[in-house]
Amino acid sequence: MSNLKLLNKILRLKGMKITRFWFKNRSKELHLAVKPYKNGCRCPECGRRGRIVHQTTEFRRWEDLTLMGLKVLLWYAPKEIHCPTHGRVQETIPWAPAWSRITYRLEWRICALCQIMTQKAAAEILKMPPSTLSGLLHRIITRVRDGHKIRALVTVGVDEISFLKGRKFATLVYDLDRARILWVGLGKGRQTIDRFFNECLSEGQKSRIRWASCDMSRAYTGAIKHHCPNATLVIDRFHVVKALNQAVDEVRMEQWRALDTEGRKAIKGLRWLLGMHSRSRTKGQSRFLNNLRNSNRRIHRAWVLKDEFEHIWNYSYRASAEKFLKRWMTAALRSRIPSLRQFVGTVRNHFDHIVAFTDRNLTNAVGEGLNRIVKIVKNRASGYRNLNSFADMIYLTVGDLNIPAHIPSGLRTL
Repeated sequence: MSNLKLLNKILRLKGMKITRFWFKNRSKELHLAVKPYKNGCRCPECGRRGRIVHQTTEFRRWEDLTLMGLKVLLWYAPKEIHCPTHGRVQETIPWAPAWSRITYRLEWRICALCQIMTQKAAAEILKMPPSTLSGLLHRIITRVRDGHKIRALVTVGVDEISFLKGRKFATLVYDLDRARILWVGLGKGRQTIDRFFNECLSEGQKSRIRWASCDMSRAYTGAIKHHCPNATLVIDRFHVVKALNQAVDEVRMEQWRALDTEGRKAIKGLRWLLGMHSRSRTKGQSRFLNNLRNSNRRIHRAWVLKDEFEHIWNYSYRASAEKFLKRWMTAALRSRIPSLRQFVGTVRNHFDHIVAFTDRNLTNAVGEGLNRIVKIVKNRASGYRNLNSFADMIYLTVGDLNIPAHIPSGLRTL
């Protein structure tokens, strides 16, 4: 077996043939002169073979995967051909995308490594500067996602995240059925979410959305009602319970400020106990809360109302849930507790969207899980200064388009 054939076997070069090789930079770089094998002289537009009209002597260089610590570089002088359809064009390069200086399989390796580690660590493995790898990565993501369209969207979720040390916010739109992020936009107001519906979805796609979940933000609820006429909006259960817990905690803080030292000792440790779900409390803890009926009726009343509100999530019939929620709102108003009366106003504003939980147990739990991955991506890079770089890494990690899978399968690995 000749040296050229042995190199071809070791490197697993597909669709090309090695004509010669040499070493440079104190034998740290392996340079290969290659040419297409049985797939050259093809039009980049239609893929048809064309007649060679010019053989240039100007060689182009492509960087390939490292081999045993050696940087591998490919050299080839592309031909100009005449395509019956597109006229005089330069032949397509089968091992690399147009205008790229790296091969498909190096692109695949960059994407695969950056999904699971920092860009600095990936650059050390691939023997290239981190700034070079970062530029290549964002160009790959931009090229693959160029022209990408959202498809088969039925259940949408909306939430916001913070970046740049919490000084800026970004809106995330999820496909809750597939557990993927569809879109990332700067800001968290109505204008931001309107951009998604106007720029990324057609009127037909908006009409086919059947379910939506978000928090109680007027910007998100208003946009979903306006753009998705056939969607049933379900307010996220976590945000409703969080608002109720805050109302109950305000009662505790109000009583804490009004009590003397001895009275404060009697209700010490109630902050986390009041926020616990009834299934998580022990009998002793429930007994302690029931004893508040004699020592602090105001906190006891707020706790009883909070525990009763938990039953709304167990109903399976909408009419029964509406009847229960109306009775609970009446009882909360009669309690004469300002924070609970304010919570009742919030429930009244979102009454239909809270009761809609009985039609489908839809929450933003999938979105919160995706947010956890997004925070890992952010912490891995110690934060991002601009949203464009951050959004590209989100799309690479948990985006609706599998970017590494769009690199030709036969040219991905060594």
